[in-house]
Amino acid sequence: MSKKFHHLWLAAAAACLLAGQASAKGTAEEIARLGKDLTCVGAEKAGNADGSVAAYSGKWLGAPPHVNFKGTGGHPINPYPDDKPLFTITAANMDQYAARLSDGEKALFKKYPDTFKMPIYQSRRDFRLPDSVCAITKENAAKAELVDDGEGILATTGGFAFPFPKTGLELLWTSSVFTYRPFTEELISDNAYVLADGKINWGRVKSRNLASHLEPGKPQNTADNNQSSFYMNETLLPERDKGEINTGMEWWNFKTKPRQSWRYDPGTRRVRQSPGYGFDMSFPGSGGSITVDEVRLFNGTGERYNWKIVGKREVYVPYNAYRLHSPDIKYADLLTPNHVNPDAMRYELHRVWVLEGTLKEGFRHLYSKRVMYIDEDSHLMLMGENYDARGGLWRTGMVNYFYAYEANTWQAGVGLYHDLQTGSYLAFNLVNEQPQGYTLNTGKLSPKDFGPDAARRAGL
Repeated sequence: MSKKFHHLWLAAAAACLLAGQASAKGTAEEIARLGKDLTCVGAEKAGNADGSVAAYSGKWLGAPPHVNFKGTGGHPINPYPDDKPLFTITAANMDQYAARLSDGEKALFKKYPDTFKMPIYQSRRDFRLPDSVCAITKENAAKAELVDDGEGILATTGGFAFPFPKTGLELLWTSSVFTYRPFTEELISDNAYVLADGKINWGRVKSRNLASHLEPGKPQNTADNNQSSFYMNETLLPERDKGEINTGMEWWNFKTKPRQSWRYDPGTRRVRQSPGYGFDMSFPGSGGSITVDEVRLFNGTGERYNWKIVGKREVYVPYNAYRLHSPDIKYADLLTPNHVNPDAMRYELHRVWVLEGTLKEGFRHLYSKRVMYIDEDSHLMLMGENYDARGGLWRTGMVNYFYAYEANTWQAGVGLYHDLQTGSYLAFNLVNEQPQGYTLNTGKLSPKDFGPDAARRAGL
């Protein structure tokens, strides 16, 4: 540890103690369990009593031997092509499985009793993360902490910060900001906003994302407060918005360095800063169906909510979502009214953390409460529920992840965001009819490819 980092760490820790904000680090007993009865990132290795949650095998790092993987840029290849549903949950039998359903899933059954179904597959936990992730996670378990009222973090990147989350904010950081994902991501994807009558409003976006701190072999200390991530989204459809570019960057402390964002307007050929970009602003190209901080279920600062860990549950969640991204499934067959074709989905029983955020007094947001379901193996948010000002369940979403062989970690695929009031939904990041899928970890992106100058160059 550098002297600079050591001094910053001690100063921040002292400040936290004085303010009564100190995080509870992993105990020696907890840390000793990593890689033993727990996976190296803190999940329970054992299955459940009846075997419906699989025991963790972690037998594959990268592409399994039987998968003909030809490199990044293609569509995800299913390592379980012969799997068939064990059973299907419908509105008629959902009461039998209610204890393992989320409130959002129950609401979808209630809203669409004739069409919404959940095909349940065998639970699979066969992929593992690199050894470097394990080592850094163990290091962070003993020392990582939040600072500045939970708006900043002190930890080493390249692993998880809190394998034993003790507070809601620790779990939020681990599952939304301090994740382990591909360090470069490039794709052209389609967005389908499906109205209640089945009509589809189409969007298309060219996306580039960079998290240079996750480049293998190059961990960073967040005490230096370097940029944590960069993004650039260029609108290709609809035609009226073609050429619009949104770009920005984030740092490791939202209080001292808030998110910076800019927008290029093709009509005026000017780049303007977008102050306060985030929270409940409408996400560009979504038709107002999701907020900026709803992408991947939650992103950015959690300052407007009080967060608490509700506990850990066994829940049927979207998992190993290879089929949903297959080029063999055309949009006409996938994008049925009210929700996607259930036959394209794969749900499995897994243990998830349940995280709840309630809006703080004096703060505003479209959503008065947020509930997230977080996979214990990947520490990623799989499902989310958003409540209106009156406390009613308004919108529910799910992100369909798959293990990306080239990146040795999980990749966020199609996001499905359902509006329970209007009967519409957004299918976000579709690639089925694109010639390529997700291009990951090429290392071709750098910070100069983002920000206002990069947006200006791209727009000319």
